[in-house]
Amino acid sequence: MIPTSQQFDVIVVGMGPAGSSVAFELSRAGVSVLGLEKQTHPRYKVCGGGLSARIEQYLPTDFKSVVEEEVHRLHFTYGPEESYVIDSEKPFVYMVMRSRFDQWLVHHAQVAGTEVHQNETVTRLKALPEGVEVETDKGRYFSRVVVGADGALSVVAQQLFPGRRLQKVPALESEILFGEMNLGAGQPDTQLRRYANVAIISLNAAKKGYGWIFPKHHGLSIGVGEFVRGDSRPKRSFQQFIQEDPNLSGYVVPPPVGHPLPICNGYADKKGQRWNGGLVHTHALLVSDAGHLVDPLLGEGILYAVRSGQLAATTIVDYLHNTNRHLEAYEEAIIQELGPEFRIASRLNKVVYGIPRSWHRWVGRTFPVSYQGLLRRYCGMLQSHETYRTLWARMMLKLQGPFATASKRADLS
Repeated sequence: MIPTSQQFDVIVVGMGPAGSSVAFELSRAGVSVLGLEKQTHPRYKVCGGGLSARIEQYLPTDFKSVVEEEVHRLHFTYGPEESYVIDSEKPFVYMVMRSRFDQWLVHHAQVAGTEVHQNETVTRLKALPEGVEVETDKGRYFSRVVVGADGALSVVAQQLFPGRRLQKVPALESEILFGEMNLGAGQPDTQLRRYANVAIISLNAAKKGYGWIFPKHHGLSIGVGEFVRGDSRPKRSFQQFIQEDPNLSGYVVPPPVGHPLPICNGYADKKGQRWNGGLVHTHALLVSDAGHLVDPLLGEGILYAVRSGQLAATTIVDYLHNTNRHLEAYEEAIIQELGPEFRIASRLNKVVYGIPRSWHRWVGRTFPVSYQGLLRRYCGMLQSHETYRTLWARMMLKLQGPFATASKRADLS
């Protein structure tokens, strides 16, 4: 028998990076929060686990306690023999295991005051005039606001956002754990030294995307993403990647796990259209993967999970404390802060993945200074020295050549 409703100001469905972030901020503001998680932390999750260094400004200062590796070298490959390496004294990326990182975030939310129910699955949500009723396999609850932070296949989005159909692209990921299965590739300490602080990005690995090799404390995360709908072949790309990339020679790579990447529709904020099909409906908000807030060029999601959770929390606190406020302010904040960046990333998606892989090799050979310059600019973006907008502006400036105005050049200097 399902118990009668318990009441909270906010119920957060899904306690990953986004759900834990919004719960933490709300609890710190004195809001009563229930976090519902269908699994139990720490739970293993195959994931690249890359946090671009710009996430430092959004996380509690002790987040480095769960960092596996700091990436100070990015090794780009764009052909069988073509590659480019960029080094930095400051890290480009922080690598985490999602089991430890997510549990750390949940712990912070609990310490702040969030009530967390783990191993409890949401089965039904019902919109009511004053809020939302949430039914799980263990209980029934009521809240004034529900936050959907339950991933690409969000139950909140399915039940409270009718008719929502958005693009998802395929990704395959696996993890090599150094040990007995991989002793043939060398002793574990030798392997660790070889990959310490180095991330490999292969622009040659996928037909319409890229492949990656990320360092972890006791192994490697390997993956391939296809970022253009139609004509994608992630399984074939993954197999070719692990067979042909010399960095993976001799390793035993476990079968990959597939999952959808809910990339952002960067043009959804045009006049007359709702952002990503709408992020707010009556008393419900969608954050992170549930809201399709994933970088459409590179598939980065954790940064935007944390940030969208924080923006959602700010809006909810205002809404609960002031009846003149409205939840739509959250979508407006997303459009203002993330909209221009995702719009440019969508344009770059069409440029980078719309041309054959052989063109990358040709451009890299023929115009090495310009090609490598763009790669350096991308690295600068990971460290907050650049944005997609400034990167796009520099590309346009290159195309304009001597016809570019002096004021445009000064703005980007």
